[in-house]
Amino acid sequence: MLQTGTINAKADERLLGPKDPAPFDIVNGEGSSRVVLLCEHAGRQVPRRLGDLGLPKSEYERHIAYDIGAEGVARNLSVALDAPLILQRYSRLVVDCNRAFESSDCMPATSDTTAIPANQALSEAERVARYEEIHVPFHREVSRVLDSHGRRHRTALISVHSFTPRLLKDGIARPWQFGLLFNRDDRLARKLMAAIIDLDGTVNAAFNEPYTGNDLTDYAIPVHGEKRGIEHVLIEIRNDLIAEPEGQARWSKFLAAAIRTAVSREEGVKNAG
Repeated sequence: MLQTGTINAKADERLLGPKDPAPFDIVNGEGSSRVVLLCEHAGRQVPRRLGDLGLPKSEYERHIAYDIGAEGVARNLSVALDAPLILQRYSRLVVDCNRAFESSDCMPATSDTTAIPANQALSEAERVARYEEIHVPFHREVSRVLDSHGRRHRTALISVHSFTPRLLKDGIARPWQFGLLFNRDDRLARKLMAAIIDLDGTVNAAFNEPYTGNDLTDYAIPVHGEKRGIEHVLIEIRNDLIAEPEGQARWSKFLAAAIRTAVSREEGVKNAG
């Protein structure tokens, strides 16, 4: 996996200009909770230099550009839990900050049947510029927050995402309301699942759905969770539930209650499953 800070774009290949926003936004940075929240797909910003990536505005309303509703839920959770939150501002079509550099999805040429004109045949310098100027600073800030937080708390890392009920490319329904993703360490995922079931046994939640956590298709889990040895989970929420503020309020309240219960329980034995 590419290590942050090991590649540098040349000065004449700089991507972000003075009018482009920073890659990250910190919310409630001094929150008292042992939880630290991430939202890697919160934003739809595109650097001015890249224009609209050759896409119509309608594509930026779809799940391919950002995780619909995830920012609202993450902000609500930050308030409810008094937890620090790090948001990522740029569209996942520019660079996906929850993918390794080597992943084809890090700067996708196609996303759920839509070709991304500006991402066709990217040069190595173009790929490096996007990674170094957006992905690296975001994760450097995540590391800084986790370092600071870890000096005061036994940190639990929770990444907030959303997924579409049905992909255009296969048309298969995805019935889950929540997916709890993990790779080698299932401690927090299993405690959170138990808390969800205790709150409402009718909720359709599953482990590693609709995606499976791994080293190539995730970044926060292996780099910030597993390498630090801290409890962690990536929460996927079906985006039709949280597309509007009312749904975000309802499900963030539910998740906040479940998370409080989960992080208050003693750590379980690490399970490599």
